Amino acid sequence: MDGERYSYGGQAVLEGVMMRGRRQATVAVRSPSGAVALKHIPLPQRQRSWLSQLPLVRGIVALREAFVIGKTSLDFSADVAFGNDDQTPAIIQALIGVVALAIGIAIFVVLPSLVAHAIGSYGIPVLLREAIEGLMNLALVVAYIFAISRLPDIQRVFGYHGAEHKVINALEAGAPLTTESVRTFSRIHPRCGTSFLVIVTLIGFMIFLAVSGLPLWLRIGARIVLIPVVAAVAFEAMRFAASYYAWPWVQRLLAPTLATQYLTTREPDDAMIDTAIAALLPVLAADGVMVEQSVEQAAFVLST
Repeated sequence: MDGERYSYGGQAVLEGVMMRGRRQATVAVRSPSGAVALKHIPLPQRQRSWLSQLPLVRGIVALREAFVIGKTSLDFSADVAFGNDDQTPAIIQALIGVVALAIGIAIFVVLPSLVAHAIGSYGIPVLLREAIEGLMNLALVVAYIFAISRLPDIQRVFGYHGAEHKVINALEAGAPLTTESVRTFSRIHPRCGTSFLVIVTLIGFMIFLAVSGLPLWLRIGARIVLIPVVAAVAFEAMRFAASYYAWPWVQRLLAPTLATQYLTTREPDDAMIDTAIAALLPVLAADGVMVEQSVEQAAFVLST
């Protein structure tokens, strides 16, 4: 099986990393005792319909799957990192999710629209009003990332985020998956959720121009409804950019979005790198991909 043709990736979680492959996702979390706990999440090998493979549709499908796996990974990491065995009732989790979504929409959709509308009431052109709203949205996203990056616990998550990127960069370079080798690689990667958020904001500006002539509250409603479309288009844009990242013009185009990753990644310590490697190795093994690693690398995982 050719591991190089598949885009392996993952996400940082609390005191750990989740890596995803073709057949499974694996979460590696370092417990307070220093041991690394693993959780393997089998991925269904169902035959996808032709509809789910269409551009834009596949983006919505992929983002939904990523959300489900990401939530499972975060729940497991919280249990291991904090020693919490109590399960929050599903209804409470759903309520928390709805409240968080409502707050996010209020801050990143409704607030910029209200401010831009107030400025637009002074008779400025519609395009300028939309540009102000887009810039405000982008500024809020960057400000939010910067604000949470100041929190000590989040800084550790960002360290694991950097470890995840370094391990994937090493894998894609064909380098050995050892601590010493992985440490030399960049903590920046073109397929990153941070860059995706920035791309969503930029593409949203262009798509939302289609509803710029509507009255205020209809315009806000249309923007909320169009969020899945914006995310799907952004997914396709990032997919294309990552596939052709070797082209100089693509690198220049992505440079501003990649720069934001310096806010959401930190240089990881060796334990973080080891944890990210521990998450990736079972994923590669499940796909039949053989990589070079040290004997010690497999031995430090003490609990599964």
